[in-house]
Amino acid sequence: MLAGRAPPGAARCGRLLAAGLLRPLLCGLPPCWVTAGRQYPSLRVAEPAKEKRLMRKEQGSSLVVRRFIDCPQLARTVRRCLQGGAGSGPQPLLLEFAPGPGILTQSLLDAGFRVVALESNSDFLIDLQSLESSLDGQLKVIHGDFFRMDPMAKGALKPPAVSSEKLFETLGVAAVPWRADVPLKVFGIVPQQLERNRLWRLLFAMYECSSIYRYGRVELNLFISEKEYTVLTAKPGKSKVYQALTVLAQLGYEIELLHKEPWSSFATNLKNGGLAIPKAGRLPNDHFCLVRLTPQQNLFTGGLKPSNASTFIFMVKQSFAKPKSKLTDRLNSWSLDNSDTLLKALEIPKNASMCNLYPEDYKRLFEALQNSDLFAETFFHDEVLASTRTMNL
Repeated sequence: MLAGRAPPGAARCGRLLAAGLLRPLLCGLPPCWVTAGRQYPSLRVAEPAKEKRLMRKEQGSSLVVRRFIDCPQLARTVRRCLQGGAGSGPQPLLLEFAPGPGILTQSLLDAGFRVVALESNSDFLIDLQSLESSLDGQLKVIHGDFFRMDPMAKGALKPPAVSSEKLFETLGVAAVPWRADVPLKVFGIVPQQLERNRLWRLLFAMYECSSIYRYGRVELNLFISEKEYTVLTAKPGKSKVYQALTVLAQLGYEIELLHKEPWSSFATNLKNGGLAIPKAGRLPNDHFCLVRLTPQQNLFTGGLKPSNASTFIFMVKQSFAKPKSKLTDRLNSWSLDNSDTLLKALEIPKNASMCNLYPEDYKRLFEALQNSDLFAETFFHDEVLASTRTMNL
């Protein structure tokens, strides 16, 4: 077992914490359209200005709260989840970001995984490098931060900022076609500061096939809050949780719940050694959810392509600005006078509201709008498209 250093003020795990039972749940895409006449409450869209203020607050803080696995029993549970679906042959390469003390890293190595550890904390980095030197190439340790991958800043990158091109070159992972098998698995715990922003950034990269997704359908295995998992898997009719992020995530990913674990099972880097458990708001938020996000093989079929994905994302986000508004009113605001004919062709009821549409409906609507003569005139405005980038910082 790796003798990792405890984070400042955090006690080492002296006993096994009770791990939850594995409860896999496959969350497939909902049907395209079921019936009309449903009424759903209005939804609240995240405010870009608020996201920017939070980003500045985090950047100005000397301590970003991290949670990590420091319990062998929980490490074994997560390892079994990551092994799910794998054959009897060698385990695939796995990129583990922010591994902390390396408890899960050691468990993965024992199970035959080839692991690349991406760590930004210098103390943890020293211990991981010590473990790396004792092995014969099974572990590669890199100084870096997964959520500072391919920053917009120009010039040479200074660690912990990381270039995906150099990272994949180091990993020896070559780009493969989108419909090919998964080229790389990723595991990590998403920090709670700006959690929504981080999920949006990954979603942008996936739709545009940029950053890590230039190499194919990279599989993400992430611990996220129960609140955000509820948003990702919501369906029309779920008050205040069916959002633009929901539509885009369900269209883009195959979403699978692998495991739920109480917040108290995770160690933190808080100076007082306590656990940062946020208060429950509108949504249940008592657990961390280990979620597998596998990009859909058939995402780029029809008219949706990486080159126009930003426009599609903007269309969905704009639709949820007033989720109770009628689809016909929205189409008319886009200068489409033949909206009735369009909806009839798409087999969508005239009285449908924006929050009534299932994810696949948004894709079909976008493809139909592309075939309209007025599409370019109503959508391709640089200043409007730029607003979608507020979530892609």
